[in-house]
Amino acid sequence: MRIGFSISQKVSKRAVIRNLIKRRLRAACRQLLPELQPGWDVVIVVRSQALECDYLQFLQQLKKLFLEAEILDGY
Repeated sequence: MRIGFSISQKVSKRAVIRNLIKRRLRAACRQLLPELQPGWDVVIVVRSQALECDYLQFLQQLKKLFLEAEILDGY
C-alpha cells in the first residue's frame, strides 16, 4: 500500500501550512493503514477546505473516502 499526497499552492501559499496538513494526513493514514487492503496505490488530492480541519476530521474523512473506494478491510 502506497499513499501519496498532492497539495498545491492554491490551498495555501505558505509551505509551513501545507506541510502541517501533510503531517496530519500522514498520521491519520498511519492509523488507518492496518485496516486497508494491501496492493493499492492511493493519491489524495487536498482541497482548500483542509485549512479548517483538525486531525480527527482528517481521520473521519479519510475513513469515509476509503469506504467509498472499498479499500477498507472488513467493511
